[in-house]
Parts: sequence; structure tokens; C-alpha cells
Amino acid sequence: MDEARARELLSLHRERIERTLADLEKPEGGDELSDIDQHPADQATTLYDEELDEGLAGDLREQLAAIERAEERVDEGTYGRSVESGEPIPDGRLEAIPWAERTAKEQERYDHRG
Repeated sequence: MDEARARELLSLHRERIERTLADLEKPEGGDELSDIDQHPADQATTLYDEELDEGLAGDLREQLAAIERAEERVDEGTYGRSVESGEPIPDGRLEAIPWAERTAKEQERYDHRG
């Protein structure tokens, strides 16, 4: 993949992630006293939604960090090569996951390490 395309894809994903994180981190403007009057089922739903948002935000922060590392690799001229083996990462994989750090097989092995 050429450098211009890599930068374009990384930039698009960075913007999307930053926008989504900003939306997740906006205070909802809830009134603390209104929580007292909530039905327990409503409180459970609210808690579930907050925990789901926290998990999503954590995943997005990890992706953002991976994008930053990918941008560094573009600057260094090593983008598109596995950080593990130096093997080329196929363009199709980079189109789907521009911040990919490993080939699909390497990533699968990496993910299943205990």
C-alpha cells in the first residue's frame, strides 16, 4: 500500500474514533437526585449502559494507540510490514485494518497466547 493511501485511511479512522470517544465521554446531564426516584430496573439499565460505554471507550483508546503506532511506522518507512517478523502485510488486510501490526496468521497466534 502506498504511503498516501495509508495516511488517508489512518486519518479517516483516527477522526472516526476521536469523534466516537468524544460522544461517549460527554456528560449526559443527569440529575443526581433523579437517580433516587428511578425504578431499580431503570438503574440497572443505566449502569449496564455506562459499563458498556466504558468498555467501548477502552477498545477505542486501544485502536487509537494502534493508529498512532501505525502513523509512526509510516513516518519510519516500515508501514505494511509485520512488527513481529518483518513480513509484508497484504494490502487487503491493511485496507480493512489500516493499523494492523502483524499478518493475519501472526495476529491469530498473538491473540491466542496465554
